[in-house]
Amino acid sequence: MSPEQEIPSPEKISKKAAKKEASKLEKLRRKQEREQQSEESIRTTTITSLEEEDESFSRNYGDVTIPEIKSTNDSNSGKWREAIEGKSWIDMKNLTKEMIGLEVLIRGRVNTNRPVSSKLGFMTLRQTGGEVSVQCVGIASEEMKVSVKMIRFMKQLSCESFVDVIGVVALPKDPVIGTTQEVEIQVRKVFCVDRVKEEKLPLNVEDAARSKADIQAGKPGANQDTRLNNRVIDLRTPANQAIFRIQSHVQMAFRELLASKDFIEIHTPKLMAGSSEGGSAVFRLDYKGQSACLAQSPQLHKQMAICGDLRRVFEVGPVFRAEDSFTHRHLCEFVGLDVEMDINKHYSELMDLVDELFVCIFTKLNERCSKELEAVRNQFPFQPLKFLPKTLRLTFAEGIEMLKEAGEEVDPLKDLNTESERKLGQLVLEKYNTEFYILHRYPLAARPFYTMPCADNADYSNSFDVFIRGEEIISGAQRVHIPELLEERAKEIGIDVTAISTYINSFRYGAPPHGGFGVGLERVVMLFCALDNIRKTSLFPRDPQRLAP
Repeated sequence: MSPEQEIPSPEKISKKAAKKEASKLEKLRRKQEREQQSEESIRTTTITSLEEEDESFSRNYGDVTIPEIKSTNDSNSGKWREAIEGKSWIDMKNLTKEMIGLEVLIRGRVNTNRPVSSKLGFMTLRQTGGEVSVQCVGIASEEMKVSVKMIRFMKQLSCESFVDVIGVVALPKDPVIGTTQEVEIQVRKVFCVDRVKEEKLPLNVEDAARSKADIQAGKPGANQDTRLNNRVIDLRTPANQAIFRIQSHVQMAFRELLASKDFIEIHTPKLMAGSSEGGSAVFRLDYKGQSACLAQSPQLHKQMAICGDLRRVFEVGPVFRAEDSFTHRHLCEFVGLDVEMDINKHYSELMDLVDELFVCIFTKLNERCSKELEAVRNQFPFQPLKFLPKTLRLTFAEGIEMLKEAGEEVDPLKDLNTESERKLGQLVLEKYNTEFYILHRYPLAARPFYTMPCADNADYSNSFDVFIRGEEIISGAQRVHIPELLEERAKEIGIDVTAISTYINSFRYGAPPHGGFGVGLERVVMLFCALDNIRKTSLFPRDPQRLAP
C-alpha cells in the first residue's frame, strides 16, 4: 500500500469522520447481503425445480425390480424395461471417438463413485475385471431431464454393484485418468441392476490387485487365504482375469494342434474300481456297495482307447490326487491335459510331439495374449519364458552328470528331488539358454508300473519328463502292452491285479506299441507366467486343507 493510501490511525480520525466511515461500511455490507440472497434464491429455485421432479424425470433412474429382471417381454413392467426397449448393450471396449454424439446403453460394475456436488457426480464403470473402463458423468439439467434426485441416486450406488447407463458419448475437456476409454458417457438414465448386499466387502478388489511392491510401499493388500476365501471377488482383478484367459488359450492351442494331427478328443471315466497309478494317494469311496476310487489319471482308459483302434487320442479333464502335499505346486484336483498315441518305431516319436506341441503353445500365447501377459506382469512381475525352436533333449544320465559336475550328490537310479530339478534347470539355462527342456530314459524304479523298460538296460525306461523353469510339468513314456509283463509290474508295486483286470485283458486281444504323456494345465500356466503358487492358476483350488469355496 502506498503512503497516499495509508489508513490513518484511530486517534487521527475525528468522531464525525469515524461515523461517516461506519455508515459507509454498513451500506457495503447490506449490498453484499442483498447480492448473496439473490444468488441463493436463484440457486434454490433451480435445485427446487430439479428436486420437485415430474414423472418424466423420475422414470430415468432407479433400481431394477424383480418382475423386470425375470426375463419378461412386457416393456411396461417397469422403468428399466421401458428405458431399454429397442436398445442393445454395447461393450465398453467399443466406445471410441467415432461414437461421439451417439446415445448408448452400457452395463458394468461400479468401480469408483466420486460425488462433486448436489448437481454433479462422476462414476467409473468397468467390465471384465477392469480390462475395460469408462467414466460416466451425471449433471443435473432440466433440459436433459436429469434431476438432483437422480444425481443423489447415482451417489449412493456402492462399488461392485451392477449398473445400466444410457447416455451420450462425449469427449472430455481434459483426458480422463484411470480409465481405458478416451471418451466419457454423459448420463441420461441410470438403473441399478443388482446392488452389493453387504455394507462392507470382505475383500476390496483394489487391495486384491496390489503388487508386492505396492504392499511393501505401505498400501493395503490381501494374503492368499483371504483372497481364496473370497475367490469370487478375487477373480475380478485384472491379473486374475488375464490368468484364466491365458489358461483358456493354452487349452485352445493344445486342442488345435492335436486336432490338426488327426487326434480325437475323448472323455474317460473318473470313477475307478482300482488305482490307476498305484500307491496310497487315491480318494476312496463307496460305489453302490463296491469299493471305488477317483481316477488319478485317465491313463488306463487312454490305453484301452488305443487298443480300440482310436490310434491317437487326447483328453482335457479333472485328475484327483490324495497326496498330503503342502507345496506351492501340488493340488488334490487339477485339470489334466493327456495324450496317447500309437508308436511306429521308437518312443522318441512322443518327444517329437511334445516338442512341436509346446513350442506351438508358447508361441501362440506370446502372439495372442500380449495384453493378458502384461496384466499379469503388472501385479506379478516376471521375465518371458526362454525356449528354443527345437526343444533340448538330455538323457537322465546326462542330467545326473551335469549335477555331479556342479557338486551335487544324486543317485543315478532314483528320481530327482525338487532341489535337484531346480539346480539342473539353472545349469541347463546357463549352458543352453533355455528354460524348457526334455529329460528322458528315467530309472524304471521311478516310473509307474505300465512304463516300458529300456531295451538295452532294464534299470532304465522309455520315459521322459519335461521341465519349465526348473520344475517338472510333463511326464510321459512308452507303455507296456504285454499282459504278462503288466501283471508282473503291477504286483511289484502292490496293485491288486483283479481290480484292473479289464485293463490288462484289453491287451490280450491285440494291441499296437503305444505311449503318451500328461501335463497339469494349472502348472503350465503357473510356470509360463513364473507365478509363485499353483493356487493362483486354479479357479477354485482343492488342496489338503481346502474344500471350499
